[in-house]
Amino acid sequence: MVHYRKKLEKHKTAISIAQPVDKKKRIESLDILRGFAILGILIMNIQSFSMPEAAYLNPMAYGDMTGINKWVWIFSHIFGDQKFMTIFSILFGAGIVLFSENAKKKGKSVALHYRRTFWLLIIGLIHAHLIWHGDILVAYALCASFVYFFRNVRPRTLLTIGIVLIAIHTILYLFMGFTIPKWPPEAIEQIKHSWIPYAEDIQFEIDSFTGSLGQQLHKRSSIALFMETAVFLLIFLWRAGGLMLIGMAFYKWGILSAKKSVRFYSKGFLISWTIGLPIVIYGIVENYRHDWTVEYSMLIGSQFNYWGSLFVSFGFISLIMILVKSDGNRWIKNRLAAVGQMALTNYIMQSIICVFLFYGIGLGLFGYVERIWQTAIVLGIWLIQLMWSSPWLNKFHFGPFEWVWRSLTYLKIQPFRK
Repeated sequence: MVHYRKKLEKHKTAISIAQPVDKKKRIESLDILRGFAILGILIMNIQSFSMPEAAYLNPMAYGDMTGINKWVWIFSHIFGDQKFMTIFSILFGAGIVLFSENAKKKGKSVALHYRRTFWLLIIGLIHAHLIWHGDILVAYALCASFVYFFRNVRPRTLLTIGIVLIAIHTILYLFMGFTIPKWPPEAIEQIKHSWIPYAEDIQFEIDSFTGSLGQQLHKRSSIALFMETAVFLLIFLWRAGGLMLIGMAFYKWGILSAKKSVRFYSKGFLISWTIGLPIVIYGIVENYRHDWTVEYSMLIGSQFNYWGSLFVSFGFISLIMILVKSDGNRWIKNRLAAVGQMALTNYIMQSIICVFLFYGIGLGLFGYVERIWQTAIVLGIWLIQLMWSSPWLNKFHFGPFEWVWRSLTYLKIQPFRK
């Protein structure tokens, strides 16, 4: 009898270990990953804040690319470019499923999702046109309007559709890349000019962002409108939309909620980085071999990182899930989770800090900060956000921008102070 009881207890223990993690821990895993992504996204955004627009895609367009500055760019390209935006897009898709599940439990209608999306669009438009033109919230709001209809689709189907959507951008870019020789000369000259602007155009951009508030707003709004139309239709619609669907699949499979084993995440990390890193690095080598010409690097050469970044991003996701499942590291997990819970606030605060540093309404450093010092600024902002988010949430229920968004979504002032 005693032997049977011990065997039964052992069986119960095995069952309890195999159970999904509790709701609190699953939400924590999303917050930690979101915090990691919102910090990491600044690695690339800092280049757009501090340098002429062309330098974001073509490192040869502006600034020193020798010595330490070259290695800073290589590191940021391998581990930063499109990686954290990928993670954030995946999380946004997962968040749509989570929000709709919670809304359904509370008896809320579909209108709640669209009201939430509408106000995100408004916040994004204000951010893009009044603060920083590189905003991603508008694209997310637009994509969320249609991916919501896929929330009840099976994970495998979501993954397939997501990959197909992501591939549409590649089809468009490869078609344009291979047909460039047949383009009219004036069209080729136009994209060359955008890839490596003339010195006077670069100086005009620097003067615009370091000039009066009116000059800044005019320049910022024109770039933002271009991002919300042409860039959205060529890139964000397909990539962000596809990644949101993949995020829905990952959430349903339990990948983002730390339900899988450490062995699963360890294999995921090793396999994805073994595939992804060589692809991204090979893309760098090829672009240098082609001297970063617009005919190759702008279109065909961009696809190595476009696809390699998907694998590198999954490697990061796997590493963060291993961190979540670990017994230690409580300090960094708490700090990242707090940053993630205030992701909207921290994202916009990054813009506000950088606008003050680089634009004419502040220190006016636009165009004058080399890549190595951009990295120092990134580290400083990371430290600020890691240190302030947790104490803020000890006193308040939400970050200030989350509170505004939530109050507008529910058409009711939400509790703010604890």
